[in-house]
Amino acid sequence: MEKYVINGGNELHGEVSISGAKNAAVAIIPAALMVNGVCRLENIPQISDADMLLTILTHLGCKIRLINKSTIEIDSRDVSLQDSPYDLMRKIRASYYLIGAMLARFGKAKTTMPGGCNFGVRPIDQHVKGMTALGAEIDIRNGFVYADTPDGKLHGNRIYLDKVSVGATMNIMLAATMAEGKTVIENAAREPHIVDLANFLNSMGADVRGAGTDTIKINGVEELHGGTYSIIPDQIEAGTYMVAAAATHGRVLIKNVIPKHLECISAKLRETGTTVEEFEDSVLVTGPEVLKKANVKTLPYPGFPTDMQPQMGALLCMAEGTSVITEGIYDNRYKYVNELRKMGAEVQVDGRIAIFEGGQKLTGAPVMACDLRAGAAMVIAGLCAYGTTYVEDIHFIERGYENFIGKLTALGADIRIADFPENEKNSDGAKIS
Repeated sequence: MEKYVINGGNELHGEVSISGAKNAAVAIIPAALMVNGVCRLENIPQISDADMLLTILTHLGCKIRLINKSTIEIDSRDVSLQDSPYDLMRKIRASYYLIGAMLARFGKAKTTMPGGCNFGVRPIDQHVKGMTALGAEIDIRNGFVYADTPDGKLHGNRIYLDKVSVGATMNIMLAATMAEGKTVIENAAREPHIVDLANFLNSMGADVRGAGTDTIKINGVEELHGGTYSIIPDQIEAGTYMVAAAATHGRVLIKNVIPKHLECISAKLRETGTTVEEFEDSVLVTGPEVLKKANVKTLPYPGFPTDMQPQMGALLCMAEGTSVITEGIYDNRYKYVNELRKMGAEVQVDGRIAIFEGGQKLTGAPVMACDLRAGAAMVIAGLCAYGTTYVEDIHFIERGYENFIGKLTALGADIRIADFPENEKNSDGAKIS
């Protein structure tokens, strides 16, 4: 069993460069399936979700060539509709983007129900609503999603999303790109990775307008052509290092970012007494000697992102006073709180509200990464704790953070990966698993 071993107490100092955005890459890679040509993607993050999607495309007949560690070419000219590998598709949430991409390219699709992190109910009803409005017939049975079009083609329509959904917005964008006529998505999500997907599609010949607003208009085209596109920097990876710098009272220059995408995170960190200086493509974060309390409510962009909520929770354990987090997106994103309590945190949860009694000195303990961002939160807590922290289920973390250990080590963290038998115990006799 591979685990992170963290000896806490070191301030983070230095520079870190942010990789391509996970949430953009996991939609743009499936979108390459729609391109009748060679698509060159730059700034691809080296994460397991991206690797699995590329493997799925290979099974569908795409030819993939590695140019360098962050640049690939995808040739989709000879793809054909066939079953995708079930064992890979069920592991990642982003498998649902293949529904929109396959419908656009083939007029039909078959995928598994999406997997990935489990932190609450995340239905695909808005995805189904959108595809149905475009003329697809959807059938969900035996863990699979079957989609078909009676005449082999999708048709543009006006679609109002009942709730703001990033995944549904992006999936409908994919399907509508090659539908006949015009599609209008109302109450659309506005996240940076939605704009990035639209920019990618447009660079390949699509006609997508209004991404970044709550109304997106798509004029369908017959075909997408090849081209080159560079994925935006990862907002959440950058935010994670910002919080880690603040929590450890360190000073870190975070490079290759779009500061505007980080404004909601920067504003909340400033409330805690953290100094955030913005430059053209970087931010300098300096943690205070004493962190102040803050209240956080997660909201759709441009509000505070739900994917930064656990990391912020780890920081607020150490902030003086009582802080309150209100989770405005998901029903059950506080599983990590039980892990923080093992380290001495005082947190009470009532539904979507968590109350953090701050100023606690955390101590190292064996903990779990309950999901991707919860895992990042446990690493931040371990960096601040007295003693040694062991983080297991690190495969969740590696879904979304490129070279996490290497980047943290370069900043001065004492963190490494080690193999432990399930029955191994630490020096105090406690089981490390």
